[in-house]
Amino acid sequence: MQSRAVSRAGANRSSSDSTTVASMINVAVILLNDSHASTAIGPIEVFHSAGVLWNTLKGVPPVPRFRLTIASLDGEPVTSPYGLHLVPQVSIRSVKKADLIVVPSSGLDLDTQFARHAALFPWLRRKAAQGAHIAATCTGAAYLAQAGLLDGHEATTHWAMAEDLRHRYPKVNWRPEKFITEDRRIMCSGGVYSSMDLSLYLVEKFCGHEVALQCAKALLINMPRFYQSGYAVLPLSRPHSDDKIRAAEAYMEENYAHDISIEGLARDVGMSSRNFIRRFKSATGRLPGNYLQVLRVAVAKEMLEDAARSVQTVSLAVGYDDAAFFRGVFKRCTGMTPGEYRENFAGMRGAPSEPGMGRKQPKLARNRR
Repeated sequence: MQSRAVSRAGANRSSSDSTTVASMINVAVILLNDSHASTAIGPIEVFHSAGVLWNTLKGVPPVPRFRLTIASLDGEPVTSPYGLHLVPQVSIRSVKKADLIVVPSSGLDLDTQFARHAALFPWLRRKAAQGAHIAATCTGAAYLAQAGLLDGHEATTHWAMAEDLRHRYPKVNWRPEKFITEDRRIMCSGGVYSSMDLSLYLVEKFCGHEVALQCAKALLINMPRFYQSGYAVLPLSRPHSDDKIRAAEAYMEENYAHDISIEGLARDVGMSSRNFIRRFKSATGRLPGNYLQVLRVAVAKEMLEDAARSVQTVSLAVGYDDAAFFRGVFKRCTGMTPGEYRENFAGMRGAPSEPGMGRKQPKLARNRR
């Protein structure tokens, strides 16, 4: 079955947004030790509010949409990394019916966390086999992958964990540029606070757009985002020790605003074009042309964060004479147009550079060994 690109218009919705429902959705939110508490509490509050808070604020009878069960593996309290204790209602063994299961994030030492929470994996497999929808936030996706539920599926996770999870679980189609993925009853979302996006997405999926929008308005949160690329400080290349390729990378970083030919780079480092492309890809994980595009977008993001330049000016400054082409490249890399990126991130870098100070050099996350 083909996986689906997530969009608000494409979410499976109930056939009616009426304020009466034949039955409530049974949702189990799992508590794990060393979890960011918001990845469990956020969904709990969103599901509890759906059909209730907006109605109450408007003076109409509340119509709860979700029946919540809060469970830990053994029914005992769990503790967050910062000492917050969360008390469940039941153990996972006591969860008899679950239409939807939410798995929060947990600690970054996955092997330790997997050993600590080993009882979760067979339980998740049983519930998936019974037809439950299962959703995971941030590193919670690793639990679904470890349980074997993501093999052959599209999934997302926090952008900084994506490479590690790709190596651990090569059968999963990891899409870290997305905030939310859905593929055959399995949903995942990106970073910690994407739990709110995922929760609203699920409200919309099960209860309809109107209920989700009312819930978002009542809680003063935005409707779901679908890309996290704009938030990521992605490494341009993986660690390597090929000095000639490092020299080519340094040249591109110093001259990204100018025309750069592959033939010229290859000649400068004493290689044929074919050998240069092969070695560049082997060392950095990217083809030279793609590397240059990603580099230019990284610089453009910093310029847009300063909010002092027009999109046309930024386009020219990073080496694109055609602003329309630049917009297309930028959106492919970040999931946002330059204007949308500036709207979200302008002011994050403080005051813009003074005129005459020369072109700003990029602060790139390019790995080195």
